[in-house]
Amino acid sequence: MDTWMRLMANDGSIVFGRVEDGYLHEYEGLDQAVPTGAVLSLRTLAPLAPCAPGKVVALWNNFHALALKLEKPVPEHPLFLIKPAESVIGSGVPIRRPAHYAGKIVFEGELGIVIGKRCRNASLAEAEDAIFGYTIVNDVTAAGLLAENPHFPQWCRAKGFDTFCCLGPAIVSGFDWRSARVVTRLDGVERQNYPLDDMVFTPAQQVSLISQDLTLEPGDVIACGTSLGVGSIGDGATVEVSIEGIGTLSNTLGPRPDGDAQSPAGAGRERQSATVA
Repeated sequence: MDTWMRLMANDGSIVFGRVEDGYLHEYEGLDQAVPTGAVLSLRTLAPLAPCAPGKVVALWNNFHALALKLEKPVPEHPLFLIKPAESVIGSGVPIRRPAHYAGKIVFEGELGIVIGKRCRNASLAEAEDAIFGYTIVNDVTAAGLLAENPHFPQWCRAKGFDTFCCLGPAIVSGFDWRSARVVTRLDGVERQNYPLDDMVFTPAQQVSLISQDLTLEPGDVIACGTSLGVGSIGDGATVEVSIEGIGTLSNTLGPRPDGDAQSPAGAGRERQSATVA
């Protein structure tokens, strides 16, 4: 197995490469796995999300145990939504509560598939070959918005806010997902612990079937869906999602935004103050 990270240097430049013994062996990029020859100490680099996806395809109802609990039929094709690139953050970066939303925010610990080759209408073999590696995802959701409008379930809005897609801390190629488990802890208390071999669609099946619907580009991520144990994150709480062999993704839900911007009345007072000033 190889571990890959994306990091920022002191001059603001972004580097990507294979990590070994505390050093980053730089490569041209995720879609160009060609070494540049540069070797950099990790002590001089700040970690970022391990890739910069153009889109994150997030699955729903992809685990047998959860389908059974929800009394939902197992789907015949992956059920998915799209999380925007702007929602992506790395490990250690705070999750930001939307300024005008005071409701429930939910964590979902998941395995993430990182695409390494452009693929469209891929066979299973082509799909397997297109998988660069695997990472960890916390698919954050503003659960109270899902059914806010009775005429239109707002999946993309509820899951698409800035900072609502936590990725990291690394990508691991050659990872054996079949024997791995996802363990999610909320402020140190275990909330999820489920086997990845309970997935309805394997990673290769996900890539192949989703590529029948849309083109997958290098760096795109498929969040494989979650299983039992999803729960709420309180303001200031820390969610840690761990998969042995990949690492631990840790993010804290920041406090509510300062001021009275939470309410129309507060927004009115801010506008009045600005006018007076």
